[in-house]
Amino acid sequence: MFTGIIEDLGTVTGVEHSADAARLTVRGPLAVTGAKHGDSISVSGVCLTVVAFDDESFTADVMAQTLEMSTLDTVEAGRRVNLERAALVGDRLGGHIVQGHIDGTATVLEVRPGDAWRVIRFSLDAAHAPLVVDKGSIAVDGVSLTVSGLGDEVDGSWFEVSLIPETLTATTLGGLAVGDRVNIETDILARHVERMLRLDAHRSLPSAPAEPETATTGAAR
Repeated sequence: MFTGIIEDLGTVTGVEHSADAARLTVRGPLAVTGAKHGDSISVSGVCLTVVAFDDESFTADVMAQTLEMSTLDTVEAGRRVNLERAALVGDRLGGHIVQGHIDGTATVLEVRPGDAWRVIRFSLDAAHAPLVVDKGSIAVDGVSLTVSGLGDEVDGSWFEVSLIPETLTATTLGGLAVGDRVNIETDILARHVERMLRLDAHRSLPSAPAEPETATTGAAR
């Protein structure tokens, strides 16, 4: 589990492709501090497992499903990525609960700069639109953000986030432009509720078992 508070800006230094997977090597000195084989590190919102590491870099495998659902399908050496180590029990939850299990990708539709902040609008497909609410939490490339705007138009839904200077400089979001793709993870609570409602529409919740009937023989006493 993660919190969406980015610890390090890393750089992909190597990509090895196979028939249905890829192996990434990422430079991130802070992210590998205290790392062990099998640890989880969020790479731009995607939870990956460390299979090798040294003092400055780590290597992780990416399976086919993850490549199909995320922006890692086009990753190349030199790409900057947001890094976060798994949260420790007892740490402050500075962002929100982020699993690193992304829902898919969104595309930048608009970038509106301000004097010291920036508003970015992203596309939102029909499957994910019900899971995003105004002032709710969403992870964009692993960054915990608050939804500052939401809309449903004839040509599709969208959501907006407002980025402060710290977010613009400490994460990859400061370099986004119209047309760029990002990984998104909706709120886990919203996903559970949506699943329960979908199931409940097809079947009722189980009721309490009926009490067994008592057979009566002879006169009552």
